[in-house]
Amino acid sequence: MKKIIRYFSLLIGFTASFTSLAREKISLMLDWYVNPDHAAIIVAQQKGFFEKNNLDVEIIEPADPSLPPKLVAAGKVDLAINYQPQLYQQVAEGLPLVRVGSLISSPLNSVVVLKNSNIKTLADLKGKKVGYSVSGFEDVLLDTMLHTIGLSNQDVKLVNVNWSLSPSLLTGQVDAVIGAFRNFELNQIQLEKQEGVAFFPEQYGVPVYDELILVANRNNLASKKISAFLTALEQATTYLQSHPDEAWQAFANHKPKELNTELNQLAWKDTLPLLAAKPRQLDAKRYQQMAEFMHQKGLIPKALELKDYAIELQ
Repeated sequence: MKKIIRYFSLLIGFTASFTSLAREKISLMLDWYVNPDHAAIIVAQQKGFFEKNNLDVEIIEPADPSLPPKLVAAGKVDLAINYQPQLYQQVAEGLPLVRVGSLISSPLNSVVVLKNSNIKTLADLKGKKVGYSVSGFEDVLLDTMLHTIGLSNQDVKLVNVNWSLSPSLLTGQVDAVIGAFRNFELNQIQLEKQEGVAFFPEQYGVPVYDELILVANRNNLASKKISAFLTALEQATTYLQSHPDEAWQAFANHKPKELNTELNQLAWKDTLPLLAAKPRQLDAKRYQQMAEFMHQKGLIPKALELKDYAIELQ
């Protein structure tokens, strides 16, 4: 009897090991530490959607947010979370990257001011200090928005506040900030017993774009397992929309001490409506409009062709 039990124990162990080995391994590097923007990825991991699609996914948090696309280009990781506007610049510089999916299918970037300030419209920014974290695209974003009301960056004073957007606004170091994510900074300001007001770039001359996308190496495109990854992501997103509270618990349990915070709970509710319902879907017209915008603003030397930087996997 003991021999039979031992035999079946070995058989079960062997079967489990074989199943694990049979799963396709895929590595994903996030754009930064885990937060509600990554809801679909974490829930897909926590609720078994990756496993159901025969995937063994390694989720990596970068020490430096500039690293993920570079590591994909170097063949060190399979996928990375990236930003659509930055993708054009990276491809123009020669990195072999291609967009294969979307995570957040609308802009998150915004100009934020405090409600109790004397800034009620964008025109009121004239002569004011505007904080920013990253020069380049954010400068162009702000300048484009200001041009719609007859101003430009020359009419404001730009101040590099590094990544301290909300604190610099709350302490009066600056009058406004560009680069504030509408699902985070507004909630962060609220927790400090203040109220923020956001001006959205897409309402002031900037083409609509996907804030967060998934990129792969076009020269080493493992399309089958990436397609399976996108299927799992779509299934997780459907689950998220149908079971937001259960999904939150799964997300928070990924790293309870780090993720189960009041800020993340508030951001969670604002982020879910922004998740890409169909991650693999590519809006060709929208992507080309942004390519032309990037070229017109001098951020890339020419408007790239769609096939050079984005695909829709079947």
